[in-house]
Amino acid sequence: MAWDFQTEPEFQQKLDWMKVFIDDTLIPLEAVKERVPDEEWEMVCAHLKQQVKRQGLWACHLDRELGGEGFGQMKLALMHELIGRCPYSMEIFGNQAPDSGNSELLAAGGTEEQKRRWLWPNLEGKIRSAFALTEPFEAGADPTRLRTTAARDGDDWVIDGHKWFCSNGSYADFIIVMAETNPEGRPYQHASMFVVERGTPGLNVVRDIPCMHTPEPEFGRLGNHAEIRFESCRVPAGNLIGTPGDGFVLAQTRLGGGRIHHAMRWVGLAQRALEITCERAVSRESHGRKLSSHQMVQDFIFQSRTEIEAARLITFQAAWQMDRIGAREARADISMAKVYASRMLLGVLDRAIQVCGALGYSGDLPLEEWYRTNRFGPIGDGPDEILKVQVARAELKKATAVEGWPSEHIPSRRDQGMRRFEALVAEARD
Repeated sequence: MAWDFQTEPEFQQKLDWMKVFIDDTLIPLEAVKERVPDEEWEMVCAHLKQQVKRQGLWACHLDRELGGEGFGQMKLALMHELIGRCPYSMEIFGNQAPDSGNSELLAAGGTEEQKRRWLWPNLEGKIRSAFALTEPFEAGADPTRLRTTAARDGDDWVIDGHKWFCSNGSYADFIIVMAETNPEGRPYQHASMFVVERGTPGLNVVRDIPCMHTPEPEFGRLGNHAEIRFESCRVPAGNLIGTPGDGFVLAQTRLGGGRIHHAMRWVGLAQRALEITCERAVSRESHGRKLSSHQMVQDFIFQSRTEIEAARLITFQAAWQMDRIGAREARADISMAKVYASRMLLGVLDRAIQVCGALGYSGDLPLEEWYRTNRFGPIGDGPDEILKVQVARAELKKATAVEGWPSEHIPSRRDQGMRRFEALVAEARD
């Protein structure tokens, strides 16, 4: 039997270390993270990252030659379930977005010189990156309609366009920009990827966009989402990643594993939200008894527990499939995991807020911030609606059209069923 829900003992020890490290060291710092001097916070983070590196748990999504551990998706899924318990822990384990996806993109398509300039320093945490794909006047889910262009001019490419919701765009040292280089190549061979360094003339960061997570962003802070204009932004030909027209192929290197990691982090955060719910339920009294004795609260807990487990198993299945057959063949499983887990988390958080009442709605618990932050889950890295279509199409390919009555039409099946029954009667008599 190949079905085994146990983790190998050696790796379980790593997970046990992670659980203690995250719960006992990282989570307590959440309450002071925004209140301490930036330079001291960076110093502490560097110290914590060294502890992770000593455990062999740094940037594990990357192959060993790139400074990671080359873990498959199943191991990464187990890790990200724990990493999800503390939102900033991605930084400490070296797999924060968008750096993690950009590093995979550069590893897949970058030249040795590009890796020397941008990949290695990014992996070491010396520089940070952003990814500019979405545009304000075209659907972010449909990059076949890019308006941003890059035109060859001698030894340079000249980029013109308007990008939107570029995470870390105002903070990053370099931005990977997807732009159209060959309109005749639409829909899937018209775009290319370019590295644009901070300070490049024509790279103009307009603002950091207010959003649910940061309604009043402080410009240039890590985690903000920028609006950017590229106005005759000239970059050397050597800043092109891969060859012209490779944009879509390179973009796919960021998505498969990334969606699994998102889903498992949502599972981990949902588990922590459920712990908050249960603690409140056994502590708080209402109408003469503990909240935990009220059936409506018990139903909330049941829904959250079962939805977390379902999301966990769906995502494990996707991770296993990606390890076994690759991201392309496992795309329906990956899509299902991302869609289900993103909605699951919002439901678990909503019920947690409801059980905690005004306290849950307030900033004195982290629930409301988690909800605001993760409402983007069903939108980012492919909106749920697009991914649902992928799952539905994969399922419909398994079906065969029939003429007349459906194949399960009971009256139509009776003659065949009776013939089969009579044959079995004859066999039994012999």
